[in-house]
Amino acid sequence: MRLEYFQMLDRFVEVKADERWIRTESTVPDQSPVFEGHFPGYPLMPGVLLIENMAQTCGWLVSAITGFTGLPVLAGVKDAKVRGAVFPGMQLSTEGKIVHDGSGFAIADGKIRSGDTPIADARLTYRLIPYPSPEFQNTMVTWARQLDFPLEQFRKPASQGQG
Repeated sequence: MRLEYFQMLDRFVEVKADERWIRTESTVPDQSPVFEGHFPGYPLMPGVLLIENMAQTCGWLVSAITGFTGLPVLAGVKDAKVRGAVFPGMQLSTEGKIVHDGSGFAIADGKIRSGDTPIADARLTYRLIPYPSPEFQNTMVTWARQLDFPLEQFRKPASQGQG
């Protein structure tokens, strides 16, 4: 996890394509410029970054389900609840489930836990937009591979044969 770069996920732990479900894990860094201001002397992960963590987890699943044909952009957040504080060094497990996709939109339910402790949950809406370029699409597929995303469970991405 690199908070200042909005890289929220360390690894994909489990993906069930047939159930449209995903789980990722992340370790909150011990040091980050984010903590210098939030809060000085009492580093606390901002709630908006918890939402981003859920959005990225579910967004990867939307990308895979749609065969990496477009970029899922967060369009809405409903019923977001932060249920626990997150401090440097904590381990986070984030789950997501796609509850609807079609007509260029997707809806997912996300939740974060640390051990047995609920941390946050929300309903997320995405708009699928065209990739700005084939290179960007290839970058996304490459990034998925680097994080050990099980691409083989899903339709073959168009860019898979290009490199």
